[in-house]
Amino acid sequence: MNTIHTNGIDIHYDVQGEGPWLILSHSLGTDVTLWDDQMDTLTPHFRVLRFDTRGHGGSSAPTIPYDFAMLTADVLGLMDELDIERAHFCGISMGGMIAQHVALAAPERIDKLVLLSTTSGYPPEARALWAERIEGVRRDGVKPLVKATLERWFTAPYRAALPEVMERIARLIRATPAAGYIGSCQAIAALDVTDRLSALRCPTLVIAGADDAGTPPAMGRKIAEQIPGARIELVSQASHLCNIEQKSRVNSLLRLFLEP
Repeated sequence: MNTIHTNGIDIHYDVQGEGPWLILSHSLGTDVTLWDDQMDTLTPHFRVLRFDTRGHGGSSAPTIPYDFAMLTADVLGLMDELDIERAHFCGISMGGMIAQHVALAAPERIDKLVLLSTTSGYPPEARALWAERIEGVRRDGVKPLVKATLERWFTAPYRAALPEVMERIARLIRATPAAGYIGSCQAIAALDVTDRLSALRCPTLVIAGADDAGTPPAMGRKIAEQIPGARIELVSQASHLCNIEQKSRVNSLLRLFLEP
């Protein structure tokens, strides 16, 4: 793992593989290792850049409000420092929100776009729930969120069958700095890019877990409807972190879409 200073913070990142650049952006409350199940599939064909989002993993976690302009500048600064002119961009959940903003801010730098388990905006009632979560983390930290988060992120049969995976993801959530979690939630609560997506022209694949209650398939369909030429794939027997719960299916979708 390496660190680069850009946009006023240190960004922790990892580069593996050979081929065209592919950037992977993880979810809220995790880090670069969220993509471990994809690396063996992707690195023989792509030069894969994984990075810890501001407020997560080994990256800086300043105690300030975050927004997607800031998170986008982090990514573009990282690309500049690594001399990445263009790349495919794949993001899950919050990473998918970052991906949309990067593609809108610098369309000339994105080849293909993959958006997993994500949304382009929340209704007002959902934004109130984000505010409640922020206050809870300010008061009690992130640890009380672990159980409910795992229940949202994975189906019940998968949770029961693979407790070791649950513990691995629980460790990632618990390790997330409160400042980073709060800052990211502030950005997510204000997300609203649906009406801007029609400007995108890059080939786009949207992937949604059929059992995802947090970012249900309807949210993915809305994104796919807004981006010209985009298509959506539903992953059955998967909730929010479909790249883990149904890794073989997701890996196949990524390979088929991203390869020339």
